[in-house]
Amino acid sequence: MICNDLKDETKKQKKNKVVGSPMHNVILFNDDINTFDFVTDMLIEICKHDPIQAEQCTFLVHYVGKCAVKSGNKKELKPICEALLNSGLSAKIE
Repeated sequence: MICNDLKDETKKQKKNKVVGSPMHNVILFNDDINTFDFVTDMLIEICKHDPIQAEQCTFLVHYVGKCAVKSGNKKELKPICEALLNSGLSAKIE
């Protein structure tokens, strides 16, 4: 019974998968303008990160120079990237 449920779920996942829609990332870049708290707050508000995830991304951006903060297709990511840019952060979709 469990195997059949798993097979059905796998079939549903395959059916709902968009073919030809590659995954992209919103990349957030470091800058010398925005504070840690501001970047963290924007990740929580715009990307819907939980506080710990937002803080970890903020540290990666600061120390590595960039961090992928959201994944998905371009259509989903465009408004998120635009909101980050409108808040004064540096971001792009890759």
